[in-house]
Amino acid sequence: MPFTTRVGRWSANHPWLAITAWLCFVVASVVGGSLVGTVKATTQDSLHGELARADRIEQAGAFPAAPAVESVLITARTGELDLEGARAVAAGLSTQLRTMPEVARVADPVTSPNRDAVLVEVEMTGVAKDADARVGPLLEAIGRAQQRHPDLWVEQVGSASLSKALTETLAADFVKAELISVPVALVILLFSFGALIAAGVPVVLALSAVAGAMGLAQFASHIFPAGELVSSIILLIGLAVGVDYSLFYLRREREERARGRDHRSAVEIAAATSGHAVLVSGVAVMVAMASLFLVGDNAFSSMATGSILVVGVAVIGSLTVLPAILVILGRWVDRPRVPFLGRRIQRAERSRFWAVVLRPALRAPLPTFVTSVGVLVVVAIPALEMNLKRPTSTDLPRSIPILRTYDRLAQAFPGNDLGTSHVVAIRTDAAGGPAVEREIAELAARIEGDSRFAQDRPPTVRRSADGRVFLATVRVAGASDSSDATLSLRRLRDELVPQTVGTVAGTEWAVAGRTASDADFRDRMAAALPPVVAFVFGMAFLVMLVTFRSVVVALTSILLNTISVAASYGLLVLVFQHTWAEDLLGFTSNGAVVSWLPLMLFVILFGLSMDYHVFVVSRIREAVQRGVPTRQAIEQGIVSSASTVSSAAIIMVAVFCIFATLSIVEFKQLGVGLAAAILIDATIIRAVVLPSLMRLLGEANWWAPRFLTRRRRSDVTSRDSDADTQVIMVAGDR
Repeated sequence: MPFTTRVGRWSANHPWLAITAWLCFVVASVVGGSLVGTVKATTQDSLHGELARADRIEQAGAFPAAPAVESVLITARTGELDLEGARAVAAGLSTQLRTMPEVARVADPVTSPNRDAVLVEVEMTGVAKDADARVGPLLEAIGRAQQRHPDLWVEQVGSASLSKALTETLAADFVKAELISVPVALVILLFSFGALIAAGVPVVLALSAVAGAMGLAQFASHIFPAGELVSSIILLIGLAVGVDYSLFYLRREREERARGRDHRSAVEIAAATSGHAVLVSGVAVMVAMASLFLVGDNAFSSMATGSILVVGVAVIGSLTVLPAILVILGRWVDRPRVPFLGRRIQRAERSRFWAVVLRPALRAPLPTFVTSVGVLVVVAIPALEMNLKRPTSTDLPRSIPILRTYDRLAQAFPGNDLGTSHVVAIRTDAAGGPAVEREIAELAARIEGDSRFAQDRPPTVRRSADGRVFLATVRVAGASDSSDATLSLRRLRDELVPQTVGTVAGTEWAVAGRTASDADFRDRMAAALPPVVAFVFGMAFLVMLVTFRSVVVALTSILLNTISVAASYGLLVLVFQHTWAEDLLGFTSNGAVVSWLPLMLFVILFGLSMDYHVFVVSRIREAVQRGVPTRQAIEQGIVSSASTVSSAAIIMVAVFCIFATLSIVEFKQLGVGLAAAILIDATIIRAVVLPSLMRLLGEANWWAPRFLTRRRRSDVTSRDSDADTQVIMVAGDR
């Protein structure tokens, strides 16, 4: 008896025990996770190469922890700035701020080069690491100063206040996503099942799976510190696969009851068929996500861990507690019915719409295959022009007030851009200190006059107490992701530093900073892509080969999933590297795609696409094993599963589209990319490309080496015997 049947039968025979065990597991995960807490990733957890070397050099210097520095900017609301009045306001504000316990030092006011702004830099007490939690009183003081001087802009911006504002924005976004996604999924399920309880069961199970995975992720964070996106990924994938898995199971159970099976037998058949598809799909998703460990970056490792946990929990819930719930509910699962929908859905065992859509693929498979694949290739072509970039402050939505302040600061004081500077870390021996200082002065002289570097402030240098470690901060003119910033980085690394500091014997150096981090990250993503793709392809082939005992099915599944991913890349470029969708989605195009997104999308989409592929091909294979000719089996399998796949895809697309409405461009791109790929996969791929390709291949679809053929025959015999047992049991019940 198949494993999923044994599990489903046990849950059906011990329903209350299965439900109690599930509730205990979820509660224990949530409570236990809260007790152990979450270890959040630090910057050091994701450092590699030259950035890691720069960090080691800085740590060797035992520099005191850098304090958080906030900038208070005073500008005119309209017209020219009354410079004397602005300086008077700055002086009074400085006196007030010095009395606050959160303030360690207040610098003298500085006038901008164009004399249109006054800047007061405020150094906070404590360290920068937790300054965002302590910056509130300072923001309130600046707010009161703004009220006293309504004719001026009196604003504050800095790493702590910016972090606080972004955290609050993200929290509000995710609350909105959670509040919208659950009702949307419930409405779609109501249209799918026509009954309130049947619609509510998948949503409840998905939310419980997400809660359990969130708790387990807190335990896992002690091994792989949690990155910023872990909770988002768990929610995104958990809702999608959790609802889908339950939907597959419930629809098959309902289908078997409509054929005359009693309730318990219908549950067991659903466990043997849809349950098996859920297990294979879950394994495929988890294997695909495991490839992210090959990147060697903590951010990807933590996202892989969270994804694997939520998919695993969703699979366990679908195979164990779902059969138990169905047995306890019995016929009540179809209550209360939605007027007009319930009866119509129960009568719609065969989808006429999908039968019509499928007709060209079955009657003219070659033209249909060539045309559909050609269209998808055309859609994918823009992906060849994909530009990759890590988002910066300029890509954040200007609907956040502090970012408008940030823009005014960057315009008035170009050298004060919070993320635009290179840090040259230098370590020498005891005798090399004076020579390094001379070479740093030479470095500053060579930078002078170069328009790619900020000229309003010279490089600043910090020296360790033992005189062996130096940190030289070189400011850049413009944004950290600009071409000037990248060129200045290359000049520092390839020319200026080697020709100055690098000439001192016994000296080690490295150039870090935001621009260096972005450039090195892009290089690391490019290096990681080939092994990740190879791993995903290889493991997906093995999973499909073991599942279907067919080399052809395994190869075609990889081909079709690759086509859908490529098409989604093309759409992503069309939407976000151009400006036509800016007003529609509420973003400003920076002409690029987030640098970590292609790799992440490939892995997630390849795993999620397996859901539909396994489910559809399983139905086709069932028909073939019953002796139905391949052409007819293709039609039966796709038409019988079309409504289920459509409902599952609509839910996934809806959830992903909600993420496209969030404020941050990274989540917009993630949501659009996932939604586009799932939509393409569930429609064009599964209803047009797949049937036309299988129709062309005919009996060759099931080709396999002899040892797999023998095993497949054994599986068929075992399944037929189990089916006979179920039929006899049904007859006995009657």
